[in-house]
Amino acid sequence: MYKKIRSVVESDFFTVDEYIVEQLHSNVPLVENIGHYIVTAGGKRLRPILVLLAAHCCKIDGSKHIPMAAVIEFIHTATLLHDDVVDMSSLRRGQPTVNAEWDNPSSVLVGDFIYSRAFQILVDIGDLRIMEIIANTTNKIAEGEVLQLIAKNNPNASEQNYMEVIKNKTAILFQAAAQCGAILARADTATEKSLQRYGMHLGTAFQLIDDVLDYDGDALTMGKNIGDDLLEGKTTLPLIYAIENGDNLQSEIIKKVLLDKNVSDKELDRVLQIVSESGALEYTRELAQQQANEAIACLESIEGSTFRDALMSMAEFSIRRNN
Repeated sequence: MYKKIRSVVESDFFTVDEYIVEQLHSNVPLVENIGHYIVTAGGKRLRPILVLLAAHCCKIDGSKHIPMAAVIEFIHTATLLHDDVVDMSSLRRGQPTVNAEWDNPSSVLVGDFIYSRAFQILVDIGDLRIMEIIANTTNKIAEGEVLQLIAKNNPNASEQNYMEVIKNKTAILFQAAAQCGAILARADTATEKSLQRYGMHLGTAFQLIDDVLDYDGDALTMGKNIGDDLLEGKTTLPLIYAIENGDNLQSEIIKKVLLDKNVSDKELDRVLQIVSESGALEYTRELAQQQANEAIACLESIEGSTFRDALMSMAEFSIRRNN
């Protein structure tokens, strides 16, 4: 399904890739080396594809959606570089993280370079509304990361707290991608708002499934270790649901593991079993399906096209994927 979605904007997709490589140029070899390491690490580039699809869905005239797609990808990449340091992650997309391959300072500082390069590109795009949206978006992403940090190792985290975290940490960048594509295409207000809402629902569904796959995925397919969220002390929805709906013993086991800095393989396996048996994964998938349905509903008022069809397929893909 992913390849079919990407094929709708295949030419633009490769142009964005070339533009990204060009914009990663630096006179500092370490910056360029790490930049290219990230680019060649894989990843589906769903967020930049979303910019391209939204722009074409609104019949864009011109090529500003190309640098815009790169801006969204750069912001996403910078957040990953910083996240991996905060989470002390060692594996992403099946290969060592930048902080594992180099070190924490290099990861943070190159992340800063990529962030700042994104804003240099925004100046070239020259749209004040888009600058405002991206500035607000990056600020909210930072708040989301802090909210997640506060909730770390917290056995009393609520579903409401969790939804606020994923809205700011993940969904808001999907929202910005879709909305900015519409703005560059000079879409009418109703269409722009529809695509903005679509992006928020899509991003929420995407993150919900991400959190399911951390408990129910395949390490080889995922490119990271199963149970990483738990080991990092992240109270995602499957864990919150299992705590709230398990029996007293099961809840206590999860809480103990959450508060424990040195979790054994046996303890990890036990929590994975409890989460699986509690109905937490089914519950989280149901919420993701609801969000995907909401995303598709947002597109009903938009004129039909292969690009709109691809956006609908992207909502379905967000909940069917296995990595």
